[in-house]
Amino acid sequence: MLDSRQFDLWAVGYDRSVGLSDDNGEYPFAGYREVLNLIYSSVLQRGAGRVLDIGFGTGKLTKKLYDAGCEICGQDFSARMTELAQEKMPEAKLITADFSEGLAPELKAYRFDAVIATYSLHHLDDARKAAFIGELPPLLNEGGRILIGDVAFGTRRELELCRERAGESWDDEEFYFVYEELQADFPKLEFTRISHCAGVFSLSRD
Repeated sequence: MLDSRQFDLWAVGYDRSVGLSDDNGEYPFAGYREVLNLIYSSVLQRGAGRVLDIGFGTGKLTKKLYDAGCEICGQDFSARMTELAQEKMPEAKLITADFSEGLAPELKAYRFDAVIATYSLHHLDDARKAAFIGELPPLLNEGGRILIGDVAFGTRRELELCRERAGESWDDEEFYFVYEELQADFPKLEFTRISHCAGVFSLSRD
């Protein structure tokens, strides 16, 4: 798994390398653009409100929401990613902090119409992932939703098949989403499959 320093080094070329994987329909980023498009349209269907982006990276998706009139808050553990994103969105409130240690206290004071995370939470192991997601519903305004797009599978068997196909390119240091396993913690969680290795999860406030 890349640490924050390595993400700093990858920041400038990140979008290009992800795009190549998507274009080729390859693990891990097959379906990447469709994931982002689905989340973008889902957020704006509810109107341009306040959005929290966990692991916003270079701001590829968040900048589109910003330009559409959303008020943007975000947290990312890479200082360089934050710098690049802040240049694109000068009015956004962006925090550099490791989300493996939880949501930054500065952000907990806000309430959001959408909380989004794209290709970020797979850096958390399954227990920390569930605990982190569990922090988010109380931060939602009425009618708000959590939208998570990532490398994801419906079942553990589907994950194992992808691992076999990926061979040496498989990253054993990542913790990918498995819908059937997350349902135990979040019975109301919804899953939309996008590709053989990607999907979008949706969860509303109880």
